[in-house]
Amino acid sequence: MPFAISALKSKTYAFFNCLNSYLTISFSSSIMHLDSVISMSNLTQVQTPADILNANCLIFPGVGAFAAAMDVLNKTGEWSWLDTWCGGRFDSSKGFRVPHIGWNALQIAKETEILDDIGNRHVYFVHSYRAMPSHENKEWISSTCNYDVGLSVLRRFLLPKSSLTKKPTAGKASKLAKRVIACLDVRTNDKGDLVVTKGDQYDVREHTKENEVRNLGKPVELAGQYYKDGADEVSFLNITGFRDFPLGDLPMLQVLRYTSENVFVPLTVGGGIRDFTDANGRYYSSLEVASEYFRSGADKISIGSDAVYAAEEYIRTKVKTGKSSIEQISRVYGNQAVVVSIDPRRVYLKNPSDVEFKLLSLLVSGPNGEEYAWYQCTVSGGREGRLIGAYELAKAVEELGAGEILLNCIDCDGQGKGFDIDLIKLISDAVSIPVIASSGAGAVEHFSEAFTKTNASAALAAGIFHRKEVPIQSVKEHLLKEGIEVRI
Repeated sequence: MPFAISALKSKTYAFFNCLNSYLTISFSSSIMHLDSVISMSNLTQVQTPADILNANCLIFPGVGAFAAAMDVLNKTGEWSWLDTWCGGRFDSSKGFRVPHIGWNALQIAKETEILDDIGNRHVYFVHSYRAMPSHENKEWISSTCNYDVGLSVLRRFLLPKSSLTKKPTAGKASKLAKRVIACLDVRTNDKGDLVVTKGDQYDVREHTKENEVRNLGKPVELAGQYYKDGADEVSFLNITGFRDFPLGDLPMLQVLRYTSENVFVPLTVGGGIRDFTDANGRYYSSLEVASEYFRSGADKISIGSDAVYAAEEYIRTKVKTGKSSIEQISRVYGNQAVVVSIDPRRVYLKNPSDVEFKLLSLLVSGPNGEEYAWYQCTVSGGREGRLIGAYELAKAVEELGAGEILLNCIDCDGQGKGFDIDLIKLISDAVSIPVIASSGAGAVEHFSEAFTKTNASAALAAGIFHRKEVPIQSVKEHLLKEGIEVRI
């Protein structure tokens, strides 16, 4: 739905949310963060074309899936309000499309007031595609970015010139940056409190007589600290979500709402995103479940077990039904909003003909002299193995509409000995969408190893950040020294 903002000196701002209601949370949080004079009290829903036509400024948030957005605009009649303002469209792109996702440098072709604050910093692009510059469009060239630096752009657009001062910036952003992501495994402990925990090969309980859930802090506070420390993204994994009905998980939804008020980097949430039927017999699609997370402040959702089942079915039938959680959510919210979390473990083989999955030829033999291995995918938090390899799963979910892969490794989880480089290289070479390296980080050198030896776009860690063994800033300083571009 569209919104209008009445603010300073009776200046009116019109905000269109043509599809994704979760964007109103991100936008509203940004408004409150920027300046107290533009707050939720000034935000009202647009009801008539006059609300748009009388606005001094129009704001259109980015939409992941254009076709679905147009369907909504046509059904509500809002497109008729906008049609007179539509100057044209780009021709359709040809070839294989890969969303541009991440913190990148922005080369400014000409000085513009709203981009004054950017300087040499990175900006965040989400689901952006390339438009070729030409003589005909050179006067219209622009960039879209969200979060952090995007707040500076939004401030320049909304506030009067007199209230702004240009701030000096340091450093030089030159290209797409590698991302450092902080992950928070969240679950309810035995006392009913929602806590951040961390597993050792997916075991989150202390090895003591009490056998309590490992408690590493409060989710909202930790997420806020990671944002201040320089995390490029924050990921929440509700590790009991596969057991419970996520739409009834009010504490987790509240965590997202509170976090989104002060954390202006992308928030990903996973756990239990699948079709559900509640105790009263009411059916909820995975799209409805994901939508509740989005409305609560998430920017992306992470699908685990349900993605494995969808990939198995797609590989078996070669048919895209449109009913899988990946297809449903990416169709409405865009590929960039769907992260598939893969949880494999290494299986050693002596005979390469024993399985039909993609194999690795080992430089170092397995525990019983095996010369080959494959990566078996698991579901239900790593407790159940499936007859599908990580390579095959990654290829399938990319075709189904996933925009990113979070690549874990059960063997490396909590070990602190480094990422599984063989696995990361195997998957990042196989797909065109970004791959996030996960599981095993224990030192700053492990991050640079993942980025120099594989095509990983990002690296994720949890325990070393929670326990403050390795600060996020130390990771970034090390990467810069190694010549790896990061956002500072």
